[in-house]
Amino acid sequence: PGLLDKLEQGTRAAAPPSGQFYELRLLFLLTALRPELRVQLQKEGGVSLLTTALEKCLSPQWKNFHEAVPDPSGPPVSTELSQCATEILKILFNVTYSNRRQQPDDESAALYRHLAAVLRHSLLLSCERDESTEELQSHAVNLLSALPLECLDVLLSVPLSGGSLEWEGFNMDCVHALMLFMEKQLNKLKERLTPVLNLLTESCRVHRQTRHYLRRQILPPLRDVSVRPEQGDSVKSRLVRLMTHVDTDVKDCAAELLFVLCKENVSRFVKYTGYGNAAGLLAARGLLRGRGKGSNPQGEYSSDSNSDTEEYKQAKARINPVTGRVEEDHPDPMEGMTEEEKEEEAQKLISMINRLSRDQINEPMAVTPEGKLAPLELPKQEALAEDRQSEEDSEEEDK
Repeated sequence: PGLLDKLEQGTRAAAPPSGQFYELRLLFLLTALRPELRVQLQKEGGVSLLTTALEKCLSPQWKNFHEAVPDPSGPPVSTELSQCATEILKILFNVTYSNRRQQPDDESAALYRHLAAVLRHSLLLSCERDESTEELQSHAVNLLSALPLECLDVLLSVPLSGGSLEWEGFNMDCVHALMLFMEKQLNKLKERLTPVLNLLTESCRVHRQTRHYLRRQILPPLRDVSVRPEQGDSVKSRLVRLMTHVDTDVKDCAAELLFVLCKENVSRFVKYTGYGNAAGLLAARGLLRGRGKGSNPQGEYSSDSNSDTEEYKQAKARINPVTGRVEEDHPDPMEGMTEEEKEEEAQKLISMINRLSRDQINEPMAVTPEGKLAPLELPKQEALAEDRQSEEDSEEEDK
């Protein structure tokens, strides 16, 4: 209660009081370590109070309850204020995160929409130091991902102004800022990358205009199919590279975003990423048999349209679906072999695969009728014994 009283007094002062940063840091630590204090803080109107304190630090000029007027010529946020704002964002994340999947009532929805409008303003601000700007944006993204999705419509509902990015009649300044932030994090910390990937994915599922804009920026129509999807410095190439990342969270988040941008359509997903890169997500979703779209009930996608470029149409028949590019013609390794020699090579290959399986070096897998990977049923013991005998005979012949 003492910390809340001091915070409320600070919101009524002309400027944030000296030492407020340490009070906010203490409040953050308390809410991080004591779950019951998060509930108490929320019941005592902590979200509204913290939102007011955040506005005090960032000084938005309101045109209406959900629209802050940007001031491009305004001074950058000072280091002291940006530090306080960052601590407030961290506290708000602790308080709101547990309720992110619950349906808010009308009062809470209005409060969260106003908070989302403040967060939109914070994403478009610059601070005195670049590190402070990135830190502020990172925690704003974390908090946006904790708010109910239906309350994020205010990110797009801002009227267009002279310098706004417009797409299908909507203001895309905030979405573009999120995309730029994601680009900066692609080769950086996982802790900052996965939240923005998740936020963009969920936003694309529920906001058609966001998906259309990001798809145009990240997945433009294919023209050059001579290189693998993961090669290059484009945002798409860097995201595709993450689809085979050793970190499972990063890999899944990157694949999920691209899958949603493809409207959860398997054939389009494979077209842009290559079957080899897409196999992990398709196996997890049970879509390895290419059964059209995913089954996410939140996704509201329009009917498919043919947007293939002329360059893609001309090269489509020659594209290797596994690598996602046109491959060079390779000589046939069996050219000049007799049928008996081909059969002998096939038997050797089968024997080597069986040996790998028996030694548990590699486990053969098959696609089930549900489209998922499952261990391939091994032949009966008689067949295995026959393979062993065949291998022993081959070894004797080699000797």
